[in-house]
Amino acid sequence: MALLVEHEASQRHGRKLKRLFRSAALPEAAALEDLDPKAQRGLDRAQIISLGSCDWIRRQQNLIIQGPTGVGKTWLACALAGQACRLDIPVFVSRASELYSSIRDRFHEGALPKLKLALAKPSLLVLDDFGIGEIDALSSQFLLELVDRRMRTGSLLITSQYSTEKWHAFFPDPTLADAVLDRIVHKSHRINLKGESMRKMMAKKMFGGD
Repeated sequence: MALLVEHEASQRHGRKLKRLFRSAALPEAAALEDLDPKAQRGLDRAQIISLGSCDWIRRQQNLIIQGPTGVGKTWLACALAGQACRLDIPVFVSRASELYSSIRDRFHEGALPKLKLALAKPSLLVLDDFGIGEIDALSSQFLLELVDRRMRTGSLLITSQYSTEKWHAFFPDPTLADAVLDRIVHKSHRINLKGESMRKMMAKKMFGGD
């Protein structure tokens, strides 16, 4: 009987895990255990271990991963998001540019409140490549309302190749920019990645040469 109960619990957890990963829509398959400790990326091992516990999500804190293109920002974000899924934490991942397109589409369909509700539900919302894509007046107001709500209900993980000092210029309205960024930046852990593009390094290995 104990074995049957254990088997049923395992099956249920497996199904729940599949649902969490499917809902998360991770763009890359990544896991923290596959992180190369020898890669010169400016990573702090103790910080990664701490973030891997996902306590920052339970405390409704944010995480910003910055660095030049190709250094593994999206991969690391997906690894942390996948770790959250394994700990039964709901996640959703979206490229920032795709989110802005969705905002405009849902506005014309009259379904903007439904989108806002869907993005407020997951405990962790990942916005990948912040700074890519146009933030118009509609998107600015949407981001303010979304971020304001998520301050009380969950966490944000944002990747960007731009430093936070440059984020203000992405918004058409400086007042909205102040309101949005003040709610994000001051509650955020930071990871600043560095090094050569991983895609460039892989190309070197595949084709040789400089």
